[in-house]
Amino acid sequence: MQGSTAVAPTDRPSGAASPVADTPTTSGTSRPSRRGPYSKTPARRAEIVRAALASFAEHGYERASLRDIAARAEVTHAALLRHFASKDELLLAALAQRDADDEELAHRIMQSQVPAERVLSTVLADEFAHPEHQRNWLAITVAATNPEHPAHEFFIARRERMRSHLSSGRLPTASTGEEVTADEKVTMMMAMMDGLRIQALLDPSRPTLPLLETFMRLFVTDDDRT
Repeated sequence: MQGSTAVAPTDRPSGAASPVADTPTTSGTSRPSRRGPYSKTPARRAEIVRAALASFAEHGYERASLRDIAARAEVTHAALLRHFASKDELLLAALAQRDADDEELAHRIMQSQVPAERVLSTVLADEFAHPEHQRNWLAITVAATNPEHPAHEFFIARRERMRSHLSSGRLPTASTGEEVTADEKVTMMMAMMDGLRIQALLDPSRPTLPLLETFMRLFVTDDDRT
């Protein structure tokens, strides 16, 4: 997830007026021409977030630096700080973008008529193909179990977002007709994903994503397929 090519950075203080150049007109007179606003544009923020995603994936949150992220986004360190006051703030933006990317990918996969039980494993295929990146993202998840971690509330909210996509329904078990709630489904699904991440890192030679498809077939209902 590399950031796109950025325009040339500037160290102009946030809130300062845009540079004005005198542009000749056809009449020979000069008129002011603005280069456009610099500070806090959505496009520039998006470039920085993409750069942060790449840096966190490669180095992990603790070792990633704002200067590295700024270099990837082709902005100065000072310019980055105009958009994000701290690495914690940038982490939350990067996590939100990662989730948005996964949701967009899942939507495209579903439109291609992939069976419902294979959607999640298809979304995760790229992550599982890059063990070092996977290790770094998993480390962030584990660290966020600490209520004091800046991403703790993000992961709690993610659970609720995922729960909203799952219905309550029957789970095939030895006890015929056993019901599970949507909340119980998402708990099992997230536990399965995290467990498979660890198993894949411990033994990369062992295929793990097919197990996720098997697991999903156990409780994907007709409501979940729509």
